[in-house]
Amino acid sequence: MIKPETVQFLLDLQANNNRDWFQAQKARYDASHQNMITFAEALFDRLSQSDQLVPMSGKKILFRIYRDVRFSKDKAPYKNHWSGSFKRATQWLRGGYYFHVEPGGGSFVGGGFWGPDKDDLKRIRDEFAVDADPIREIIASPTFQQYFGELRGDKLKTAPKGYDKEHPNIDLIRHKSFVVSRAFTDEQVLRPDFLEEIALTFEAMRPYFDYMSDVLTTNADGERA
Repeated sequence: MIKPETVQFLLDLQANNNRDWFQAQKARYDASHQNMITFAEALFDRLSQSDQLVPMSGKKILFRIYRDVRFSKDKAPYKNHWSGSFKRATQWLRGGYYFHVEPGGGSFVGGGFWGPDKDDLKRIRDEFAVDADPIREIIASPTFQQYFGELRGDKLKTAPKGYDKEHPNIDLIRHKSFVVSRAFTDEQVLRPDFLEEIALTFEAMRPYFDYMSDVLTTNADGERA
């Protein structure tokens, strides 16, 4: 489980995001980092029971806490959260899982297809233009509604080029990304069952992932690409 000391370290980092403080708290950082590595590895093992994942160590799963500030107006040197991701294995299984621990109301897990390349984006839009019933059934399912509520992601303000702005599925076609997410409170993050809740949330994404995988690995005639 995620330790209270890990959450407290992040809270203190939020209030003291500078190199002098961070260096003085190196032992706390190391302990927090190791706690999250252990958590990430346990989550990987749990999720691997029900899905095929690209093998990764806990250190590789976690993103670095150091920010790249070269092109940012915000020069704070450190992230105020821990986060990590898992990628599904093989070319036939699409979609990625992401977890984010940020005390103060910013913790969440998510997944999906953020910023797909132009070919994948066109394939998805073409599928929605022809038949959006399968994705609408998934989005409307009780499990999807319980965990995620809606399909999220950046959208165009109008119809993309080549698509009718009056198309009945234009609400889906306008998407540029296709993601789902579930927020967690600080209290939930510290519960012993937090890892299991994340795993169940990721598993609730599976029908959506499997549908999108089928779309992205076939052509418009339904043949394997």
